[in-house]
Amino acid sequence: MSEDLSKFRTEAREWLEANCPPGARGPGTVPWGSQKIEISTDNQRWLKLMAEKGWTVPTWPSEYGGAGVSKAAYLVIQEEMARIGARAPLTGRGINYIGPTILEFGTEHQKRKWLPRLARGEGGWCMGYSEPEAGSDLANLQLRCEDEGDHYRLNGMKIWTSDGRHGDWIFVLARTDRNKPKHEGISLVLVNMDQPGVRVRPISLIDGQSPFCETFFEDAIADKEDLIGPVNGGWAVGKRLLQHERSVHGGVNTAGAQVETETGSMADIAHRYGSLNDPAFRQRLTTFEMHDRAYQLTRQRVIAETEASAPATATSILKVTGSVLTQERIEVQQAAMGNTGIGWEAPGFDDLELETTREWLHSRAVTIYGGTREIQKNIIAKRVLGLPD
Repeated sequence: MSEDLSKFRTEAREWLEANCPPGARGPGTVPWGSQKIEISTDNQRWLKLMAEKGWTVPTWPSEYGGAGVSKAAYLVIQEEMARIGARAPLTGRGINYIGPTILEFGTEHQKRKWLPRLARGEGGWCMGYSEPEAGSDLANLQLRCEDEGDHYRLNGMKIWTSDGRHGDWIFVLARTDRNKPKHEGISLVLVNMDQPGVRVRPISLIDGQSPFCETFFEDAIADKEDLIGPVNGGWAVGKRLLQHERSVHGGVNTAGAQVETETGSMADIAHRYGSLNDPAFRQRLTTFEMHDRAYQLTRQRVIAETEASAPATATSILKVTGSVLTQERIEVQQAAMGNTGIGWEAPGFDDLELETTREWLHSRAVTIYGGTREIQKNIIAKRVLGLPD
């Protein structure tokens, strides 16, 4: 380790220990910017302090709300936060998806308008990509975005909008020219969700929750200055944003803020339920821990070796691997708990057991959102292995 990085680690450790509130340490909620959800006093204070230091988005340039640190320094911050159990001060699609995209494709005016607000967590962001007839074939989208002089008018719908009920803004892939080939007539535009022309309807899921929504655009208005990238050039912009999304799911995001989630020791859970006495379970747990450790080391190597804000094909590789490990982790946890790991409601089940059931149900989606496992394998086949279409 260089002397400068060692000095930075010491300074970061001292500052984090002195400033991270008790309520922002350990497992808990991480704000994502929504102005419609109240957050705790300690979370508010932690977000404010980290934003002032530029550490909500450490690698962003200081003029846009970041700290301008290197990736090596970014990893130091992550390690020192993990050492004291500090949660990330901010997460979400604002700093992790659309922020890095604006940093790469936005005009100077757009960068100065949006990036500092994103870094301070001023607004919760949703993603307007999928439609009923445009999922894996995303370029088949039909939502219309019509030029009306000083603004755009949007009509159509999006589906599977995560956190749509609590969103303040949404970045939308829309069709701006219906006469061009489907990949060419698309643009990416930012839309305020708090207007009469935007209506949200929750979708109830099997786990009893409704994090996803249908979002209807009925003469919704978007400012022309909020179109990111060129008119009809949104396909390239939108694909790049997807790489940032996958880098988050793959655990290699450095453009925004990677949230390290503390899931607890699987061995401790297994010990509590007596599962470690079973040789077959011990073998399964050991295999999972080995694969997970190899994945974490690979993730750190990719971050260190990548020059771009989000690695290209590596995001697909790690997204596939990470999503499978996420499913395996919860299945191993259920196996450790036995029948109590499939409880639906109390009495008879504690909070961890009930949460495990819901996590298992939700984990079915991780190989779908952000690009299905099959789509990621196609990308790997073409761009890594060089196989024909």
